[in-house]
Amino acid sequence: MFWNTQQQLEDLICQLVSWDSRTGTEGELHFPFKLKDELSKLDYYREHPHHIALHDAGRERNALTALYRHDDAKKTIVLMSHFDTVHTKEFGSKSHLAFTPRELGHRFREIADDFSPDNKRDALSGEYLYGRGTMDMKMGLALHMHLIEKAAEEDWPINLLLLTVPDEEVDSAGMRAAVDRLESIAEEYGLDYSLFLNSEPSFTQYPDDPNYYFYSGSIGKIMPSALFYGVETHVGEPLRGLNAHYMSSFLNQEMEFTDIFSEEEYGERSPLPVALKYYDMKKDYSAQTSNHVAVLYNVFTMQQNAEDIFSKYHYLVEQTMNQCQKQYDEICERENIPPVGRIRTMTYQALHAYITEKFGQEKVDRIIAEYIGRDDLDDREKSMHIANRMITYCKELVPLVVTLFAPPYYPAVNASEDPLVRSLSSLTNDFLGNDYGVEPKEIHYFNGISDLSYVTYDKHDDGWETYQANTPVWDRTYSIPFESMQKLQAPLINIGPFGKDPHKLTERLHKKSAFEITPKLLEAVVKHCITH
Repeated sequence: MFWNTQQQLEDLICQLVSWDSRTGTEGELHFPFKLKDELSKLDYYREHPHHIALHDAGRERNALTALYRHDDAKKTIVLMSHFDTVHTKEFGSKSHLAFTPRELGHRFREIADDFSPDNKRDALSGEYLYGRGTMDMKMGLALHMHLIEKAAEEDWPINLLLLTVPDEEVDSAGMRAAVDRLESIAEEYGLDYSLFLNSEPSFTQYPDDPNYYFYSGSIGKIMPSALFYGVETHVGEPLRGLNAHYMSSFLNQEMEFTDIFSEEEYGERSPLPVALKYYDMKKDYSAQTSNHVAVLYNVFTMQQNAEDIFSKYHYLVEQTMNQCQKQYDEICERENIPPVGRIRTMTYQALHAYITEKFGQEKVDRIIAEYIGRDDLDDREKSMHIANRMITYCKELVPLVVTLFAPPYYPAVNASEDPLVRSLSSLTNDFLGNDYGVEPKEIHYFNGISDLSYVTYDKHDDGWETYQANTPVWDRTYSIPFESMQKLQAPLINIGPFGKDPHKLTERLHKKSAFEITPKLLEAVVKHCITH
């Protein structure tokens, strides 16, 4: 066997990390092909080569599925992971070390005195393996490869479908593309999906947190955004216009850390909103004030859907613009200058309807197409440029704030009350407690955001219609297969290895957890599913 012993698993994760697959790089494109070659070493895939497949995820990226199928079983566990990693700018000129875990660990031991006490202790202990993707989340993929190999070798009476995808760290294009393939694979091979098993790592909840966590759900993430379109003027006559930065400052003060979107479930509370991006769309420097500013906010969800968030958000924008108008009018009165107008607030859906009625659908389609094909803009920038361009044809509306959604959107999912998940929770507690003296803690909403958001979508939720109508790039460069997601109704759980500092210079994986404990725990999970 190739990936069965602790040493073999360590060698495997070092190999996977050495295949640099940072999001948006050539390495991300090449990774699934290398992985396919590696999996093809197994006798099972030599006999069933058609059970490994690559699936187009756009921009030359591919997801990979590898099916272990038992002739007498319909019950199927989907083993989910992502192979892309975040970038390595924090390594500076030594970025190559990020992909050589053993060499990096040796280097960190040499400079351990430069680290914090926790990092120094771990670097000197020899208990951790460092490197980009060791924790988040190539070890999860390695563990799934181990399960596939062992199931095939021992003829486990269950089906396992390994699914690993690109782009999880940015827009989850890989998982969104894979949803339809999961449906077609189930039909082709007669599979009955009984569990979605992700193996994202155990994330700390606070600095130096020693606890091990597993997850029975995944938190949602959505990005309500705004385009502020003011009235330009020369800086020498500031009140002859209305600066978009001035307008946006009122919303930012209210949105950052507001509790109006807060939720609490199972004693867990959603993190507060923050601005993820705030920028002036004026390209050049000049003595002209800016008339268009974009801002994107991160909002976490548990039970709320897109409609719930957008209605609260739009109301907050209206209220803050009323405050802005009041203060602006008072300043104009003080300076004996007439105001330039009243600030309007419109949803993107309303703006789209307005310009369509004014110019016709063909004109609107041309405006959208002007930006959709631009490779120099990402989906967030395209969204803002589309709204901005529409306003330039409707200047009678300014000063104006347009509320919209910018990608990505991760719906919240939770299976905490599912009977299978409850039994797996008990199994995890008993296994780790009895055999290793570890007291694991169940988190009901994984706080790291994950691709689990695109399975078991609540079939009674129609809030996604609001998302579609207010996302300028919807169904052009960005979409979510809501209807297909509703068909993937199976419980989910996330059990992965323990590590520390994801996305940081000192990202590291706990060796005993990764190479000894978690492989046995995941095997116990699979075997439990065979009989339940």
